[in-house]
Amino acid sequence: MEDGMCRLVATLPQLDEQKCPDMFRCTEEVSYWLHENEERKQQIAALKETISELQEEMRNHRHRIKALELQSEERIHVNVSLEQRFHELEVHYAEATTLLHIQGTLILDLQVHHMRNCPIDCASIYYNGVRRSGLYTVVPSLVGMPVEVYCDMDTDGGWTVIQRRVDGSVSFDRSWRDYRDGFGDLHSEFWLGNKHIHDLSNQGEYNLRIELEDWSNKHKHALYQSFVEDEEHQYRLHVAGFSGTVLDSFGWYHDQQGFSTPDSGNICAEISHSGWWHNQCFYANLNGVYYRGGRYTPKSRGSLGPDGIVWYSWKDTDYYSLRKVSMMIRPRNFHTHLSP
Repeated sequence: MEDGMCRLVATLPQLDEQKCPDMFRCTEEVSYWLHENEERKQQIAALKETISELQEEMRNHRHRIKALELQSEERIHVNVSLEQRFHELEVHYAEATTLLHIQGTLILDLQVHHMRNCPIDCASIYYNGVRRSGLYTVVPSLVGMPVEVYCDMDTDGGWTVIQRRVDGSVSFDRSWRDYRDGFGDLHSEFWLGNKHIHDLSNQGEYNLRIELEDWSNKHKHALYQSFVEDEEHQYRLHVAGFSGTVLDSFGWYHDQQGFSTPDSGNICAEISHSGWWHNQCFYANLNGVYYRGGRYTPKSRGSLGPDGIVWYSWKDTDYYSLRKVSMMIRPRNFHTHLSP
């Protein structure tokens, strides 16, 4: 029925006026159908509720579909805009690249023109009449780019310092990149950088001078003919022609060795906590750990072997760390009497 109710029609048997033997049975049947009808009503109510929920969900789905359709249209519009913007950026990039190339060429020409008379190392600064040690800018001829260096004008003049240890203020337990680019303070402890050492030492024939000082203020030096290869060849070291006031612990063992650092996978670099031209592992290592007082033991810092600032022949041991060391280069044909 319209009001959700069901009409029940029951036909009762004709009864005798004296008795009604089936009255209770008929009443039971009516009760049964009334009970069944109540259950159907509950089922219909549940179905109506379910249908209502489905209708609400359907409306939500329709809203979602509509929103997705609108988003799709927006995305199509955004994609078109992005494609146009990307094309514009490609054009701008091509123009910028061309301008950058032209500008780079002009800068290079200016460098060649204006830096032709610039000093290429500390020796050329010395030749220009400068006799004071300190920081100067040089322009290695191989690259034409300026680099700041420390010039030692006191040790016979004209030396470009590439490494120095004086007080342990700078850690030399560094990465390949640090040793390549350089680190530290040019006024105190530093490593000039392998790429700069290569550029400087390959301008001509250069000597390498190593200054050594122990904790008793005893001073000695070693002198070599030297140059360093480029990064592609792991900055391989070439040293020959030893002379000096100390027994050689460097050239005979480290010549032809590539440079290695703790992060390059070389076990000797890891053990010594330093970058160096390691062999198996070293008889000299001027980039090791700075140990005050000089003497140290294998147990220091949990080390697996010697890791100090070592020059083996100084005391015939790997477990004596020097107080001050420096490395410097200068052209072999340098003469202190040459000046303007």
